[in-house]
Amino acid sequence: MPRSTDTLIALLDLEPIERNIYRGRNRDIGSGRIFGGQVLAQALVAARRTIEQEDRAAHSLHGYFILEGDLEIPVVYFVDCLRDGRSFTTRNVNAIQHGRAIFALSASFHRTEESLSHQAPMPDVPPPEELRSELEIVREAPERIPSHLRAILTQDRPLDFRPVDKHHPFDREARAPVRRTWVKALGSLGDDPVHHQAALAYASDYGILSTALQPHGRTVRDTDLMAASLDHSMWFHRPFRADEWLLYVVESPVAHGARGFAHGRFFTRDGTLVASAAQEGLLRTIDSRRRARP
Repeated sequence: MPRSTDTLIALLDLEPIERNIYRGRNRDIGSGRIFGGQVLAQALVAARRTIEQEDRAAHSLHGYFILEGDLEIPVVYFVDCLRDGRSFTTRNVNAIQHGRAIFALSASFHRTEESLSHQAPMPDVPPPEELRSELEIVREAPERIPSHLRAILTQDRPLDFRPVDKHHPFDREARAPVRRTWVKALGSLGDDPVHHQAALAYASDYGILSTALQPHGRTVRDTDLMAASLDHSMWFHRPFRADEWLLYVVESPVAHGARGFAHGRFFTRDGTLVASAAQEGLLRTIDSRRRARP
């Protein structure tokens, strides 16, 4: 198993502290704060660990990012067990650092049922074998990465992202607000369904807000731009494995009022729609004169 996959599994392997209380470790991806997908995934795992029924998987989750996460200390997750019904189970999770909530999650779990079924079709895109990994593209031109981020952004990753639309992550040309990327874990995640749902939650936060910046030729690392996730939702439609290729199709229909919105869908290779995601984020431009004030 690749060491980077070990890192992802370690992130999802929360330490139980007390009944319904867990602690998780952090991974630095170069943002200067805890990656939102990490706390989203860990909160989902914490919620699932409090459910005894084995036939219940998450079908929806809704999270709010409240404060920046501190990379230097662990995150503690407090789970509130709201309801254990015959078909649905509901949990609230608060992620705490320095005695304050940095993230809040509501998650609902549903026992397996069969009923009506339909879905939207998957876009026609090249298979992942015909595409290059984003990490390989980034490593070929390290001079385009700020020097203080170079080691972090070129490190091994637990997930392999292969963009369908060819562009360098640091390119600034304006383009349509659509992002299509194949993604999978770089090793086996085992057979626990929550690990696959949590890994997909982790992946769903990668690049979703950046899609709202594409029509403007901007990136989340611009020094005159304040970019941060505000909320994030996911819906899990069908079982899947996150260690097999999934196509993540993201679109941003609107950005306005210092906020951007994007939504995405995950498809298996055979075209099955297995999950959806949506996020609104802060996209605030900062006046250079205001930045210069003491």
